[in-house]
Amino acid sequence: MGYQNHHPSGSSNSFHGGEFNKPSKVAVASMINSEIGAVLAVMRRNVRWGVRYIADEDQLEHSLIHSLKELRKQIFSWQSNWQSVDPKLYIQPFLDVILSDETGAPITGVALSSVYKILTLDVFTLDTVNVGEAMHIIVDAVKSCRFEVTDPASEEVVLMKILQVLLACIKCKAASGLSNQDICTIVNTCLVVVHQSSSKSELLQRIARHTMHELVRCIFSQLPYISPLANESELPVGDKVGTVDWDQNSGENKVENGNIDSVSDTLGIDKDSPSSEMVIPETVLKNDEKGTEVSDDLNVAANGENAMLAPFGIPCMVEILHFLCTLLNIGENSEVNSRSNPIAIDEDVPLFALGLINSAIELGGSSFREHPKLLSLIQDELFCNLMQFGMSMSPLILSTVCSIVLNLYLTLRTELKVQLEAFFSCVLLRIAQSKHGSSYQQQEVAMEALVDLCRQHTFMAEMFANFDCDITCSNVFEDVSNLLSKSAFPVNGPLSAMHILALDGLISMVQGMSERVGEELSASNVSTHEEGYEAFWTVRCENYGDPNLWVPFVRKSKQIKKKLMVGADHFNSDPKKGLQQLQAMHLLPEELDPKSVACFFRYTCGIDKNLIGDFLGNHDQFCVQVLHEFAKTFDFQNMNLDNALRLFVGTFRLPGESQKIQRVLEAFSERYYEQSPQILIDKDAALLLSYSIILLNTDHHNTQVKKKMTEEDFIRNNRCINGGADLPREYLSELYHSICDSEIQMIPDQGTGFQMMTSSRWISVIYKSKETSPYIICDSASYLDRDMFHIVSGPTIAATSVVFEQAEQEDVLQRCVDGLLAIAKLSAYYHLNSLLDDLVVSLCKFTPFFASLSIDEAILAFGEDARARMATEAVFLIANKYGDYITSGWKNILECVLSLHKLQILPAHIASDAADDPEEERPLANPLSVVSQVQPSETPRKSSSFIGRFSQLLSFDMEETKPLPTEEELAAYKHARGIVKDCHIDSIFSDSKFLQAEALQQLVNSLIKAAAKDESSAVFCLELLIAVTLNNRDRILLIWQTVYEHISGIVQSTTTPCPLVEKAVFGVLKICQRLLPYKENLTDELLKLLQLVLKLDARVADAYCEPITQEVARLVKANASHVRSHVGWRTIISLISITARHPEASDAGFEALRFIMSEGAHLLLANYILCSDAARQFAESRVGEIDRSISAIDLMSNSVFCLARWSQEAKNSVGEDEAMRKLSQDIGEMWLRLVNNLKRVCLDQRDQVRNHAISMLQRSIAGADGIMLPQPLWFQCFDAAIFPLLDELLAVSIENSRKTLKKTVEETLVLATKLMSKAFLQALQDISQQPSFCRLWLGVLDRMETYMSTKFRGKRSEKVHELIPELLKNTLLVMKTTGVLLPGDDIGSDSFWQLTWLHVKKISPSLQSEVFPQEELDQFQRRNAKPEETPLVPENKG
Repeated sequence: MGYQNHHPSGSSNSFHGGEFNKPSKVAVASMINSEIGAVLAVMRRNVRWGVRYIADEDQLEHSLIHSLKELRKQIFSWQSNWQSVDPKLYIQPFLDVILSDETGAPITGVALSSVYKILTLDVFTLDTVNVGEAMHIIVDAVKSCRFEVTDPASEEVVLMKILQVLLACIKCKAASGLSNQDICTIVNTCLVVVHQSSSKSELLQRIARHTMHELVRCIFSQLPYISPLANESELPVGDKVGTVDWDQNSGENKVENGNIDSVSDTLGIDKDSPSSEMVIPETVLKNDEKGTEVSDDLNVAANGENAMLAPFGIPCMVEILHFLCTLLNIGENSEVNSRSNPIAIDEDVPLFALGLINSAIELGGSSFREHPKLLSLIQDELFCNLMQFGMSMSPLILSTVCSIVLNLYLTLRTELKVQLEAFFSCVLLRIAQSKHGSSYQQQEVAMEALVDLCRQHTFMAEMFANFDCDITCSNVFEDVSNLLSKSAFPVNGPLSAMHILALDGLISMVQGMSERVGEELSASNVSTHEEGYEAFWTVRCENYGDPNLWVPFVRKSKQIKKKLMVGADHFNSDPKKGLQQLQAMHLLPEELDPKSVACFFRYTCGIDKNLIGDFLGNHDQFCVQVLHEFAKTFDFQNMNLDNALRLFVGTFRLPGESQKIQRVLEAFSERYYEQSPQILIDKDAALLLSYSIILLNTDHHNTQVKKKMTEEDFIRNNRCINGGADLPREYLSELYHSICDSEIQMIPDQGTGFQMMTSSRWISVIYKSKETSPYIICDSASYLDRDMFHIVSGPTIAATSVVFEQAEQEDVLQRCVDGLLAIAKLSAYYHLNSLLDDLVVSLCKFTPFFASLSIDEAILAFGEDARARMATEAVFLIANKYGDYITSGWKNILECVLSLHKLQILPAHIASDAADDPEEERPLANPLSVVSQVQPSETPRKSSSFIGRFSQLLSFDMEETKPLPTEEELAAYKHARGIVKDCHIDSIFSDSKFLQAEALQQLVNSLIKAAAKDESSAVFCLELLIAVTLNNRDRILLIWQTVYEHISGIVQSTTTPCPLVEKAVFGVLKICQRLLPYKENLTDELLKLLQLVLKLDARVADAYCEPITQEVARLVKANASHVRSHVGWRTIISLISITARHPEASDAGFEALRFIMSEGAHLLLANYILCSDAARQFAESRVGEIDRSISAIDLMSNSVFCLARWSQEAKNSVGEDEAMRKLSQDIGEMWLRLVNNLKRVCLDQRDQVRNHAISMLQRSIAGADGIMLPQPLWFQCFDAAIFPLLDELLAVSIENSRKTLKKTVEETLVLATKLMSKAFLQALQDISQQPSFCRLWLGVLDRMETYMSTKFRGKRSEKVHELIPELLKNTLLVMKTTGVLLPGDDIGSDSFWQLTWLHVKKISPSLQSEVFPQEELDQFQRRNAKPEETPLVPENKG
């Protein structure tokens, strides 16, 4: 079975000249044999090894050659099972060559190649016997490699092969056999080669650095596989520091090419160092003055010697990371001399170290938190160095530092809360704000780093939750937001890359929030904390991992923090009143206690530290108590005295008076001795030493002190202070150097601006990191986005608008639009209507307003202006998606719509409602169609624009030749139309039915206000208003009153025909047509709108009468069944009635009336009288043909059947008697109204109409048989209709007969007489018993007598003279038969019988004998005779 290559392409073989196929097991011996031959061949080329010599009597050959030849003899006997062969047997001869100082560079190089090849064999694995010792001797031999330098080229080859072998040791399958010490040796040796290569070729330099990166990557790539131990620093001797499941493939897959391009070409060593002999072992690392003492750093075993000898794991990683931090320390300390720092102090050293650290962080990732020693290095030493190098003047170093911090944030932020806060505040924000002398390049790098962080979706949310909502931390989120917004503003200058970069950060923030919208907790809107005092410094969250707990907690903390900031301002203005104000704000208890005041001083940001110092140093008893409570808030355990003092005095300014200083230091000393009594014997010793440290600090760092205190002076000054004994000299010496190296800041910063990181401040950072609250991890839910959005929204809109105004690149404009749309989404989601309005106003400033340009020029400009196009698209996208939350912004949106309307590029169906016919909705080909629809009553004006010319061309208006629009103009017009079409402006109005109530009302009000601009705008806005009204039919009451008042104002204020009033009138009709079928409960309100048409000025009404009537007719035909009320029908019938005498409109009006009245289809109790009156008006009207009048009469006559039907229905219905009587009375009155209306038509001068009317009146009276008429109505019928009709007809006939007597006049009188007679007979039975019957009967007789005696032009009418006696006879016979007229027993001339015959004789004397023959009278007389009776009727004397 052959060996498998376990190295991926380009890994360990990359330095060996390419990949090769590894031999099978049976060929291993042959390979080793060939390597032996190769080494021997090279050795024989040298004169020293090529001639045969005898060194002594016992040895014929040199030991190196002899051992190789002996190996050759044995190898073929091991080939069966190589893993059982001790590798030292076949590797040692090669190592001897490498270790020999007699061999030259070529021989050493070949031997190194042989070792490299053996390492790559599959037999060299963890299963190989004694592999650990073999790996150790290889590493040790390579470290101690010795050779003679013959030429520079061969020397570089050897160095490269050394690097190759060292990397192969790390990458081979047996690498797990290496100990921690071996790993440190490999790294140390590689670093020495890096040092040596600085005077060599650039190729060697790059390979050496690359190898160093590969080593670090290979080592730290195993960190995730190392099991964490409980306490690595206290492992017993012989135990493993770490255990690793060494997965070669996973390890090698993570090895990638390091960032060697970021490293300078030279590392800067002493060019005069000897190069005649390359010696890498102890002579360089320890003895050579110009060599590095790196081994001392790397080989100091942190966990003891045994831990370093264990298989490699955490100890070596700790040493390597610590050493890399040491490199940064060397680079940081400018006073380090060349003896201790072989690498020149320049940009290259920190870059090299930072690059290695970055590789380690990338591969170790979150696994660092599992290992306390590594994590502690990162938290303290590494981050401290990052803070220092972050302030470097080199943008390259700053960029690398920012990359490391970004990696640390992504992987270890939960362990680095305070460190990250310090880095953001003291480095990134300080540099980016350009107030501290940083270059533009530095500012740009810092800004890029901030923006990179902002692009992390949860970064800003975590900054807000962990810092802005923590009372002990600065407001990082607000600081970053303010910085980005200010940096995005181009102030008095052109737009730069920095502005765009800052804007990108802002937009990334709001886009991150918008992506999280809708994923917040259901109970996220928690109320603020209850009123009342609470010790705010004691408030803790029960579980920082549960959003249901920490979200309310951080919101509460934010509220407390805001109050504390206000309280701090009050205290800074007046401490005494400030404390009272704090009590009123429930930040301090009603009765002040020292602890609460001390905690207020300790944990509140923004308090004047001078005031704190004065307060704490005051001799007042309460102040002294506060001072001691203040000291108790510090934890000085395991802290050096100088560090404790730095921490303590960093929270306030030490007072200048000696007594105050003493009181303060006494409190400090008491607390320090209480917690750290290891060296100091009592608190007095702590007090004296603290005084001495303060004096030393002042002496050493005050420029006015010329003679500085020496170390001996300091030690001498502190003799016998420790209870009469001396403190350890080493202890005092350490204090002295600490103070000299790093000043204690006696005048702390007041917190204005971003502070510079100092050693004292870093001690505070580390201290704070131990007591701070846990870091809160935010997921994709928008727990705090509302609070954050309130802070960042305003500045973001302002900055984005300014950049959008000044930018020219489309990608920048698009980025601005994306940001504004994200803000719009958030504003709508959080119901921030005013903010959304502000956003709309900002965008509308960039929409097309080309007032100074012609239409042609404006359209061309619109198509070419990307800013206007994007702003327009954004405005209408917002209006369509978030219209529910727009209030005052509708005004600006409608102004934009009107601007596009004036450009004539809006869709033709923009003002359509959902029920419009497809024919009405389709876009018109004519670009001026909208204008032509707005002004239908006016002659279209000739347009000089290309749109007008285009429209005239399409409409074949060829009266005069016009220049055709150019292709460019047509293309621009088409492009502009396309842009507007994509905006879906019509959806704003068609989908207004989905708007919330308030937004809909705002839209309607804005449409009305926008209409006041000019007449064209008024017409267009009215169209839109009508469309919105129709689209909101289901909630019409929300806007009805507003719409009604607006249209009413237009209708009543216009005195001449114009497009606006025309649109208003027909809009009214359209609204009624569309809404009546759906809103029966609002029928009267809708028809109330129609009353506006009745209020039109006469000139306006006359101009539009015909189309109005046609629309009313359509309305009636479509909605007659939906109108039930009298008020509604009165409005409709009134509109129909007024057309009766209008030449153009009367036909349509009569058709509408015919539709209502024909066969009683839509006649109702509510409209019967109205329809009857209207029909009378059409019958009387002479505008139409006579046939129409006759038809109107027929409609009236036929309507009596409806009355009969209603009467019968009322009779059959079960109800109260009173209701029945009331209904019968109403129906009777309707019948009477019908009779009166017909009576009026019976007086028409047109014979045909008059006679037909009389006939139909007779028919209508006859139809009363089916109606339950109250008896009094018959008397009213005769008194008000029939009798006056006969009287007036007779008078008219007499008047007309003076001119000429027409036969039709005679016919009219005949018909009228018949009418009276038949009506009387019909009513006879009902009225004969009524008291007024006699009067009525006499009235009939009077009319007959008058008609009989009347002469026309000197002679009587033959037909009338013949007809009346006959009718009278018939009437008398009926009366006789029914028993109404019988010979009575009453005596006197006033009896009914006497009166009847008295009048009858005047008409026809012979009628009595014909009706009542004498025999019948005599018989009746005998039957009822009495002695004293006289004859009933006197004798007829002729």
